[in-house]
Amino acid sequence: MTDSLTAATDVDLVVQPGDGALIRVPAGGRLRIVDTEGNQAVDTLFYDADDIANRYSAFDTIREQGAVYLSTGSRLLSGRLDELAVITSDTCGRHDTVGGACAQESNAIRYGERTRHQHACRQTFLAYGAPAGIGQRELGHNINFFMNVPVDARGSLRFDDGISGPGRYVEITATRDVLALVSNCPQLNNPCNGWNPTPVQLLGRWT
Repeated sequence: MTDSLTAATDVDLVVQPGDGALIRVPAGGRLRIVDTEGNQAVDTLFYDADDIANRYSAFDTIREQGAVYLSTGSRLLSGRLDELAVITSDTCGRHDTVGGACAQESNAIRYGERTRHQHACRQTFLAYGAPAGIGQRELGHNINFFMNVPVDARGSLRFDDGISGPGRYVEITATRDVLALVSNCPQLNNPCNGWNPTPVQLLGRWT
């Protein structure tokens, strides 16, 4: 990749599986999430940087755009119908926003009590969100970038192998100052990460 974003960045961060990041993206800034090795899931939440109660809403985003998947052109809306950001580039094709983030409690229910000790995205969200005042009440349905969750005509969903590949990326342009809360998913119990969680790269360009 040799475009202007990667040539000179304000943020260049590699996030390991199970780790996360909290990044303030100013209005007009671009945040690129790169699936470095392919088939990784990156759980992400967006907040109005000046009012964290004004946060990303999967329900309103799906309803207003009339589509259950996210891709280029998708407007990421808050529960107040404010536009937080727009997906302006996407080399993967589509992204999930209905599957939710893994938690120790849901792991135990879905995969058995033996998995309860495993680290989960919800823990990462709480750890990295704390400095901004983001706690349990501020967490909602997130975006799962690169994750493949087909939804059938009856509304049923399933977790399938990813459709991404090494070096593919999604780029978000902030409409207003936003906080991007990222968890690089450590899930080992379903194929969302190809059974092998890998690092991702975050690239930010503000000017």
